[in-house]
Amino acid sequence: MKPFAPRLDLLRGRVDLNHGAGGRSTAQLIAQLFEPALRNPLLNTAEDAAVLPGLAAHGPASAAAASARLVVACDAHVVSPIFFPGGDLGSLAVHGTLNDLAMMGARPLYLSAAFILEEGFPLGDLHRLARSMGDAARAAGVAIVTGDTKVVERNKADGVFITTTGIGILDAELSLASSAARPGDRIIVSGSIGDHGIAVISRRESFAFDTSIVSDSADLTPLVRCVLEAGSTGVRVLRDPTRGGLATALNEIAHSSQVSLQIREEALVVKPQVHAACELLGLDPLYIANEGKVVLICNPAVAQAVLHAMRQHPLGADSAAIGEVCAGEPGSVVMQTRLGGWRLVDWLSGDPLPRIC
Repeated sequence: MKPFAPRLDLLRGRVDLNHGAGGRSTAQLIAQLFEPALRNPLLNTAEDAAVLPGLAAHGPASAAAASARLVVACDAHVVSPIFFPGGDLGSLAVHGTLNDLAMMGARPLYLSAAFILEEGFPLGDLHRLARSMGDAARAAGVAIVTGDTKVVERNKADGVFITTTGIGILDAELSLASSAARPGDRIIVSGSIGDHGIAVISRRESFAFDTSIVSDSADLTPLVRCVLEAGSTGVRVLRDPTRGGLATALNEIAHSSQVSLQIREEALVVKPQVHAACELLGLDPLYIANEGKVVLICNPAVAQAVLHAMRQHPLGADSAAIGEVCAGEPGSVVMQTRLGGWRLVDWLSGDPLPRIC
């Protein structure tokens, strides 16, 4: 399986919206342009965040410092509209970066924030976003300790863009990686899919429609702590299915682990309102962004304990086991439909919902 072919034309090619959708074109851009230019062992793991070596790697250190591992993650947030049911760009910027840390099993410590502001952006909206960021950070028990602000000319930034960086700490014995899935492992998702994407698009001028769906944007750290306590070393992979949705997250795992993933359509949790909106707009819930869900892969011996623990937490009440890891075609994801047939769940092609997170 070669998900990143054909080769990019680095002499005459141009960036398009597909390169930011989180699917095949994004993976191609990273693999063929950024990785060769920036290659190093930490970056090459291709995880949501980088696990930095202990301080001993840089010289003499105490035993405690030598075993400590810091985790760093950064994220850029360009959602449109900036205010949507269940959240806004400010809280989303905090949650997104905290969740990147959580997917490595890290406990968050600090955040930074950088704002690119467009001339003419309302100060009242900026104040609202700043307060939302502060509230979300305080609720998570982290501080935003540094930042930057730049202003560009009118019509050059579409209002406001926010980039955040997070620093966390990782327990010495914990090791999670998208390359760690093994045949026989179970696949679990922490709830309904597609809520965030549909909540955002419901407020766009070109699509505006009434729905009770709100974004699932949330800090997943508390849920992940429950998962790790229940599953111990049996939890192998954590991934938050944001850009490109569940389908893209599963393809990333299958590609990194060189395994085949098999899921069951009847096991997926899709709210009726999300299903109806997707049918109306010609979208597939598998490819719609989420901002408060986690997909995990674990040893079958701990699957029931992990699922039970997740269902006891408010963020995982609708958790479901949706499939298994198999020794099929490496890098493939397939789904058994409700009718009993099989469907290939490929990488996202195109960008059905640009500027979603």
